[in-house]
Amino acid sequence: MRAAIVLVGHGGVPSDAPRALVAELRRLEAERRARGGEPSAREREVERTLRAWPRRPETDPYQAGLAALADRLAPRLHPLPLMIAYNEFCAPSVAEAIDGLVAQGCQRITLLTTMVTPGGSHAERDIPEHAEAARLRHPGVDVTYAWPFDLEAVVSLFEAQLRRYLVA
Repeated sequence: MRAAIVLVGHGGVPSDAPRALVAELRRLEAERRARGGEPSAREREVERTLRAWPRRPETDPYQAGLAALADRLAPRLHPLPLMIAYNEFCAPSVAEAIDGLVAQGCQRITLLTTMVTPGGSHAERDIPEHAEAARLRHPGVDVTYAWPFDLEAVVSLFEAQLRRYLVA
């Protein structure tokens, strides 16, 4: 069974994206949440435009940072393919990444988020919803979400980082 990993980051708005477009997306999302239901055609269009906005490290340091993390993680997971995806503002979306891996013949996909603490809406609601939607779109494909993180492991990571900066 061919397996793959999707590293899911938050996603950010590039600094050179038109603020009016970002404000329009926020307004359309709020209206949808208030009324319920699916995104409007305009909301989908604005989201696609923002996700496809050209990026450079200077305009989207978050994307560059996630790419650097993926570049270091990928050799440790070899031979499993590793693909980056974003919850919002940046492409590819989680759905696009999963669909692309399925099209490449992957039958077992594990989602891994960079959001390691409990309580966040993306980690606890959005990503599980993406996983469930993918299972429905791709029956027979095993889509797993590697969540929640072991809090002791997260504490150890934070402690090690902090100790690099503590003055004895």
